[in-house]
Amino acid sequence: MSRSATSAAWLVLALVLGLPAAPALGVDGEVTHLSGAVIARRADGGSRILTLKSGVGEGDLVITSDASYARIKWSDGAETVLRPSTQLKIDAYKYEEGSPNSDNVVMSLLKGGMRSVTGLLGRRNPGKYAVATPNATIGIRGTHWGMLVCNNDCAGIVAPGGGAPPNGLHVDVADGVIVVTNQAGTQDFRVGEFGYVQSFTTPPAVVPASQGVRVVLPAQALNQTILGGRVGAGNNLECQIQ
Repeated sequence: MSRSATSAAWLVLALVLGLPAAPALGVDGEVTHLSGAVIARRADGGSRILTLKSGVGEGDLVITSDASYARIKWSDGAETVLRPSTQLKIDAYKYEEGSPNSDNVVMSLLKGGMRSVTGLLGRRNPGKYAVATPNATIGIRGTHWGMLVCNNDCAGIVAPGGGAPPNGLHVDVADGVIVVTNQAGTQDFRVGEFGYVQSFTTPPAVVPASQGVRVVLPAQALNQTILGGRVGAGNNLECQIQ
């Protein structure tokens, strides 16, 4: 191992050992696959390193590093895959199989991107599920969709026509419908459609498929053989830029 590689390894180890321990207060989802460094941070500042079968729950901020991703299966059967350099806050998670009246899921995608597939809660009470971003809030109607938030941090992603995607929220829908809402308006996006929201004060807009940005994920994240399951149900859901 080179001196630089050795130094980097020791730096990573030092950072890991410096993380304060903090157990999850509630388990609403389980990490079913991950690669690289993934942590969960609570509002009190405590953090913990996530591994396979780690639990995450209400109040956690799940963070993936530059070269890592994580797949989470929620208690209602929903699945979420976080791409590298992503921060997802679990603001609220209330689900009991026999108590649909108590359903309530609110998450915040602070940065980065993810793909998600609806579970039982989203199918029986779609109005009780929402994902907030700096540009808009996404509601669902039983679906598989992707979203990417760019804020001068998407240089590693090549958009159609070359260059990085513009700053803002990019969405794509592989199944079902999502509803994107902000201060400037509301727009439905259906199967095969792509959308873009420049800011919280500009209306959500449908963009041509030839210009659409589909969330990029590692191939392993969709590999049924490796993960024992899959995200989505189509034949062209490789999560590539189109």
